[in-house]
Amino acid sequence: MQKSRSAEAARIAVINDDTAFLDLMRDLLETDGGYDAVICREWDDAHAFVKDKRPALVILDIRIGGEERGWTILNLLTLDPETRPIPVIVCSAAIQSLHEHQDLLSKYGICALPKPFDIEALLDTIARMLPGA
Repeated sequence: MQKSRSAEAARIAVINDDTAFLDLMRDLLETDGGYDAVICREWDDAHAFVKDKRPALVILDIRIGGEERGWTILNLLTLDPETRPIPVIVCSAAIQSLHEHQDLLSKYGICALPKPFDIEALLDTIARMLPGA
């Protein structure tokens, strides 16, 4: 590899409460993508988690704990000057909600991938959105 940061894998934070999805994402990101995946299951701790872990990118679900708490997390991330530059990919089955919030997503350059999504599409989106891509 010729990238200057090739020795260190990009850290990707995944915020979701579905254990099976998180296991799949960790395996996909670390095995297929070569990334360092960090996992957050608790929505109320997600902002502090991102500030602490300093990932290169965040993959965020909207529906957490049966409610659309992902929008609260997204607002915290975009309003905080420390976390605002971190790119976010929203992966959610809440299709109607994604459409309703399209203006917000566009304003902050946030990519939305409706579930179920194609694994290659996810990996391509991650590669495109990582800083220095």
